[in-house]
Amino acid sequence: MTKSVDYFFSIGSPWSYIGFDAFVDLSYQHDAKITPFQTTVLEENGGIFSRNRPEIRRADWTRDLRRWARVRGKELLLDHRPQIGDPTPASLFVIAAYLDGEDWIKVVRLLQHALWAEAQDIGKPEVRRAIVEAAGFDGSSFLRRQGDQDVQTKWQEDRVRARKSGVFGFPTYIYDNEIYWGQDNLPFLERHFQGDRP
Repeated sequence: MTKSVDYFFSIGSPWSYIGFDAFVDLSYQHDAKITPFQTTVLEENGGIFSRNRPEIRRADWTRDLRRWARVRGKELLLDHRPQIGDPTPASLFVIAAYLDGEDWIKVVRLLQHALWAEAQDIGKPEVRRAIVEAAGFDGSSFLRRQGDQDVQTKWQEDRVRARKSGVFGFPTYIYDNEIYWGQDNLPFLERHFQGDRP
């Protein structure tokens, strides 16, 4: 029987970016279908935006990001980043791709790499359109679709689903009703895939 894992993430989360390829590879290895859900930090569930943490916590967070980026082989530009806007609207491109049966995983990779490895302002419509078009997608179609009712409805419902599921930070994986928060929990998810349910 095909496994199914719910994947909660944010385009604006560097941890989602760092752990994405490892998670996708793990899911493929275990024939697990990924269902994506996107939102932003759920403060109502106890999530904390990094900007709201004390400086000493932010420093530790940054050290861990650098360490894990090296472990995962991911480019990560943290120093001298230009001022960029809110990347959240890029989530609508991913939703449009998913709903239309396009390669949403590739769209995630493109947008996250642009944001975290190149510090591109994917919050700007023209920037994210150019990024996906360079990879062969119809960027103009994604732009049109982001305002459509089905895309907007999924965006809203994803947050409700995340809140009700107990999600507060990203990435979070839910498999067999077990919740795993953080890409550093992937070894536990792997054990679960192999039959070792906590």
